[in-house]
Amino acid sequence: MRWSNVQANWPAFYEAITEKWPEADEDELDEIDGDQRAFIRYIAEVTGQEIAETKDEIREWLAGEIPSDVVMDPIHDGHSLALSAKFVGEGEDEYDDDARFGDDDEIRGDGDLNDPR
Repeated sequence: MRWSNVQANWPAFYEAITEKWPEADEDELDEIDGDQRAFIRYIAEVTGQEIAETKDEIREWLAGEIPSDVVMDPIHDGHSLALSAKFVGEGEDEYDDDARFGDDDEIRGDGDLNDPR
């Protein structure tokens, strides 16, 4: 993941940050507000590491997966829905419920709402 992802979804990363660095405090993270340099300095301070060592540790952390609570964040969902608008016909609302379209139910018993069983 990129720092821009972290910065854009800063509060959603609090749990992942405190899991990785238990010394981190959410009130302090509020103050940092996604500023990468301030975050590096803060983590170095609370862990007692050198800045270079902290940068390496954060770089490794960024190489991991985006935490699921960030991916599932409503802001992220809304953004994905808005991007899907290019596949919706003119006059339709991309946020409308698609239940009225039914399901061709190619795979019986797969849990579809329209499953006749």
